[in-house]
Amino acid sequence: MADNWLWMSAGDLGRGIGAGTIDPVDLIEAYLDAAETHPESTRIYARITRPRAVAEAKAAADRAKAGLRVGPLDGVPISWKDLFDTAGIETEAGSALLKDRRPKSDAEVLVSATFQGLVCLGKTHMSELAFSGLGLNPITATPPNVNSPDAMPGGSSSGAAASVAHGLAAAGIGSDTGGSVRVPSAWNDLVGLKTTHGRLSLKGVVPLAARFDTVGPLCRTVEDAALLLAALEGGKPADLGGATLAGTRFLVLENALTDTRETPAAAFETALSKLAAAGARIDRRAIPELDEAQSMSALLYTAEAWGTWRERIESDPDAMFARIRDRFQSGAAFTASDYVAAWQRLDAIRASVRAQIAGYDALVLPTTPNMPPQAERLLQDDDYYVTENLMTLRNTRYGNLLDGAALTVPTGTPSAGIMFIGKPMGEERLLRIGAAAEHALT
Repeated sequence: MADNWLWMSAGDLGRGIGAGTIDPVDLIEAYLDAAETHPESTRIYARITRPRAVAEAKAAADRAKAGLRVGPLDGVPISWKDLFDTAGIETEAGSALLKDRRPKSDAEVLVSATFQGLVCLGKTHMSELAFSGLGLNPITATPPNVNSPDAMPGGSSSGAAASVAHGLAAAGIGSDTGGSVRVPSAWNDLVGLKTTHGRLSLKGVVPLAARFDTVGPLCRTVEDAALLLAALEGGKPADLGGATLAGTRFLVLENALTDTRETPAAAFETALSKLAAAGARIDRRAIPELDEAQSMSALLYTAEAWGTWRERIESDPDAMFARIRDRFQSGAAFTASDYVAAWQRLDAIRASVRAQIAGYDALVLPTTPNMPPQAERLLQDDDYYVTENLMTLRNTRYGNLLDGAALTVPTGTPSAGIMFIGKPMGEERLLRIGAAAEHALT
């Protein structure tokens, strides 16, 4: 039975605890044993927090026995990307620059999740300082892709995805600045939710580009995403009952189809046909202003990232993976006036595009236009690394540039997801769409 628990959804585990058929202490021991003995454990977990996990599971078990559970996921074990502060436990964000960094308190979202009874299994590996969509990290570890051990897991929440996909956590919590929740979710056949900027607290989260940084879950089902969002903010889960695609209107963003590789393109078109059969109305067109927004991404992202990390990087540049260091340093080419002007233009584009798509329930596009590349070539070919990283993040970045809630769900084709981009602060509506799409695609 314990082996089955490792592959159940977080929601089903929570229901089992509530029904008395799953003991939280037995559950955490099953996950800890799996995490500590898995052959890829050290590539997935930066550190496992056994003492904390056992203590939290025992408290959850006591609450369950007393009929005092504090939430639907009380007692469910999850992993945390290694940029969420954990009191007294190293939080290094995948970088030697932060080696032995030990925060004094938990990140605010971890505090909220703990109050909701979630159990902290450990901290997962990630792209260095969260600045890559590929997941390649020669400094600490590169987690495995569930479909191909030598392929990229997606980044930057690479270990978060791997922990769930390999049965070593019921769900993982990651961050998303340009696609860092959605890319690894798609490449490991998971559900991933990018929340609207500001919806979830960033206090105690190691920053990359604070005006784009968001927090979100990587999990097995859309229901899990809804439950985890509620736990992270201490709110009420979205009601997914009766979710349907009948009457929904989607706009295929044709900008996102350019140069899409054969496998994700075919998976996307097959998925669209299933959505249409389930009652969705689907239109297609390009939005040229979003190409302009994409062209400003290098300025918007790297200028802020370099401004945030310049002093630390310059103190020990050789400690970094050179490809990541170079990307940070490219931000030095931009001036403050460049940065301010770009943000003013992006705000105008956001307002214009939101008006143009107001009649649609969501934009829909392939989560990534490419499939996971192989590690060996990325390490050997600098140009290939740069082009694949930019290609990997192209589609997901539309969601960050628009600041919409965004959700990826599996299509049924391995490592190929379909993404829905909804309105800012529209997570509940988006999750209902996702739940209906999930049903149509299975």
